[in-house]
Amino acid sequence: MDKVQCEIVGLSSSPATGGAYAILLKEIDGNRRLPIIIGQFEAQAIALEMEGIKPPRPLTHDLLKSIIDNLGGTVVEIIINELRENTFYAKIVLDISGLTNEIDARPSDAMALAVRTDAPIYVAEAVMEAASFIPTEETEQEITDSFEEEKRPGENLPKSKEAQIAALQEKLREALEKEEYERAAKLRDDIKKLTQSN
Repeated sequence: MDKVQCEIVGLSSSPATGGAYAILLKEIDGNRRLPIIIGQFEAQAIALEMEGIKPPRPLTHDLLKSIIDNLGGTVVEIIINELRENTFYAKIVLDISGLTNEIDARPSDAMALAVRTDAPIYVAEAVMEAASFIPTEETEQEITDSFEEEKRPGENLPKSKEAQIAALQEKLREALEKEEYERAAKLRDDIKKLTQSN
């Protein structure tokens, strides 16, 4: 099977799909983009890992990684290998004790595991041909704008920088306690921007 290595370039909520999220893959050695609709839980799991936020309790994908690690296995790669009736299919390729195993998975679960194990993400060339697009400058700007809209500005923050950071840290603590990880990632980014600006 011909396959193309891709990377995750964006994650955005998609109002048109009733609260689902869109993950955008880009081929590493090319310009094609592949959007895939995924569920909220999986989007949150991917976003948390990419943002470096560790939840207080392990998520399902963290548990799966721990099991694979404890069995002495490694995730070799994940492959989004098929598109049937507008549904993407994937495989997780594992190496356990020198034996290669392929496990069927949803692309969202496979990618959530890939970001935790630094495994490469591949897409079958046939899937890329059927579902990818090459963005023009205009669509590239639309994509950037849609991801920017997802960023929630710090709401009604106090005026001094120290007070803003303290207020954001409090909101971050509350978001983590409520397990609102996507909101926590955005708040953490706001804190980082404030602490880095002089």
